[in-house]
Amino acid sequence: MPGNASLEAGQYYAHPRNAFWPIMEMVLGIDSRWAYGRRADELTSRGVAVWDVLGACERPGSLDSSIVPSSMRPNDFSAFFEAHGRIARVAFNGATAFRLYRRLVLQGLSARHAAIPAAVLPSTSPAMASMGLAAKAEAWRGVLGSLEG
Repeated sequence: MPGNASLEAGQYYAHPRNAFWPIMEMVLGIDSRWAYGRRADELTSRGVAVWDVLGACERPGSLDSSIVPSSMRPNDFSAFFEAHGRIARVAFNGATAFRLYRRLVLQGLSARHAAIPAAVLPSTSPAMASMGLAAKAEAWRGVLGSLEG
């Protein structure tokens, strides 16, 4: 789920210390200073979709660890994969997103959709401070670098 800053702004990765947009600049050349709509359009034009594992949940604050487990409602990935049949890979922004996908989504997918390769990337959250920006960008480049150009 997006953090409070993102929910309030109506934009993915709106927290000023989140590394997502700086990493997209380093990996895909999408200028992090551009208006949000332009950045989002650039991602789409490069074949990148951004979507949450959870469509709804209760969470005091912005930390994933604060999500109330009984409140978790996953997004409809089956419908998403059907609507976007060219998806070749699902990349998760952090291990928590991947764990939730495995626990709440994967078993409900068709065999074809469940077989879509998954990659777990280092979280861009400022809470994930044990890894520096350059190392995070290198990991993301390994998954998204083939999209350049």
